[in-house]
Amino acid sequence: MFTGLVQAIGTIERSPGGVRLRWRAGTGGWGPDSLELGESVAVDGVCLTVAERLHDGFRAAVSDETLRRSTLAGRADRRAAVNLEPALRLADRLGGHLVSGHVDGLGTVQAITRESGSWRLEVAWMDSTYGRYVCDKASVAVNGISLTVAGCSPDGACFWVAVIPHTWEETTLQSLRAGDGVNLEADLLAKYTERLLGSARHSQPLDGAWLAEHGWQA
Repeated sequence: MFTGLVQAIGTIERSPGGVRLRWRAGTGGWGPDSLELGESVAVDGVCLTVAERLHDGFRAAVSDETLRRSTLAGRADRRAAVNLEPALRLADRLGGHLVSGHVDGLGTVQAITRESGSWRLEVAWMDSTYGRYVCDKASVAVNGISLTVAGCSPDGACFWVAVIPHTWEETTLQSLRAGDGVNLEADLLAKYTERLLGSARHSQPLDGAWLAEHGWQA
């Protein structure tokens, strides 16, 4: 589990059986020296497992499913920059929102506009059905970065966020251009809520009795 608060920037490249991540010098206070075998690291919002420690990073295996649902393959081929975040510890502050590192789908950058004190980043889901998880002031992870939805289309398939200078400068968002692909993960709580309410509709009506049975106290 992660929070969507990027701790460092690295470079991703192909490696036998997976990918190799290298830390970029001078990015963040968290580095490869603190890595442990088997731990999870979010790479552009994708949860990967450290399979081998290296002096400047780590190697990780990547499944076909992960490559299909994320931008990692293309970024590794270009040796592109990626956002890195260590897994959340139970004692850590939850500064962003709950991010699983399991990418729901891809998005496309529609536009990036400089505004007074921020940047407006507009994104569209490639699979518009995920728009049902997006609403005004909802949380969304874009390339592993916890961001707040500032506005969206009626179906949520297109949305925009305001990126503050710190986030812009300390992540790879500044390298994005219109037309680029991004990894998107919808709010975890929204997905679980949909699942629970969907199950409830098939078993009994969503009324006062159902709420009381599931712990609701007025």
